Amino acid sequence: MKILVSAGEASGDRYAAGVVSAIRRRAPETTFFGCTGNEMRAAGVRTEVDAASLSVVGLVEVLHHIPRIYGEYRRLIAAAKREKPDLAILTDSPDFHLPLARRLTRLGIPVYYLVAPQAWAWREGRVTQLKRNVKELHCIFPFEETFFRTRGVNAHYIGHPLAGVVRTSLDRTEFFRKHSLPEDRPLIALCPGSRKGEIARHIPALREALALISARRACTFLLAAPAGARERFGAGLYAPLLNGGARYCEGETWDAMGHSGLTLAASGTVTVEAALLGAPMVAFYRVMALSWAIGRFLVRAPFYSMVNLAAGRKVVPELIQDGMTGPAIAREALRLLESPLETAAMKTGLAEVRQSLSTATNPFDESAARILAS
Repeated sequence: MKILVSAGEASGDRYAAGVVSAIRRRAPETTFFGCTGNEMRAAGVRTEVDAASLSVVGLVEVLHHIPRIYGEYRRLIAAAKREKPDLAILTDSPDFHLPLARRLTRLGIPVYYLVAPQAWAWREGRVTQLKRNVKELHCIFPFEETFFRTRGVNAHYIGHPLAGVVRTSLDRTEFFRKHSLPEDRPLIALCPGSRKGEIARHIPALREALALISARRACTFLLAAPAGARERFGAGLYAPLLNGGARYCEGETWDAMGHSGLTLAASGTVTVEAALLGAPMVAFYRVMALSWAIGRFLVRAPFYSMVNLAAGRKVVPELIQDGMTGPAIAREALRLLESPLETAAMKTGLAEVRQSLSTATNPFDESAARILAS
């Protein structure tokens, strides 16, 4: 069997690689090709398109990348016509993958979609595209299955892929010793994002927050950058935080969050990881002003953070766009640092989220079994 696999984000690359490995265990002779990141390449998927070329967020931000992205889209379609795969697995990145699903369906290639588009929050018209062009949708949040099934999509909740794998690799003493962190003051992890643009938008407010928090109480700030960040982004991107007193670690985000008293995190996958670690947090996010002006009227969801959406209530503070300021971040951070009762209540909510995202079977195995059985 031959399978086309595509992912456009780091998290999607990780999830797709997990499904590829699960399929290989069941059908060792299967070959894979497609749009890949590092983890899919490590899992043995042959690269036709580099997933890094698709990693753009924001309605306006994506505009000047459209010619390049369209070129990658055409390359992947050409590869599908040439290779004639038995099926395709598309992961997240709906702006790229829903049009791709339509073309693949017209070529007679069954499409399985991993990680549902957020049609429950905005652009519900995507439901029609999923009904027409996706054989099976594999959801990673429990509320999504009901939403899509009641609208005619063949959707199945497989569990969240991170629920069984997110854990610290060092204990607290080992981690503090490795990074020479003082034990007598709170540790605050800083997670400003995984893309250069979002990091640049978040750093000014974070830098101001660090100064305001430090003026109130002695804390240690640890910038938890994604693996390879300095090589990809350059040392200068993080300079305002490092010059402001933050320490640096790379590729150790789970340990940094798991051993911190508080995490300041860009809303996204990292907040789900923090929830699974039971790590108290303040979530924030900022896009370009024009993207916000357009997009804010299209979003119907009651919350922006996936942690709060999964909980069905506000568990963590959300500071979005104009609400994401240095004083606002500092205020929420100090409130949690100085109120053990509020921190304990948040941890209870995070434990509920962790339980809701955990399933009896491995999500990658569940997805692979469903794909191979149909």
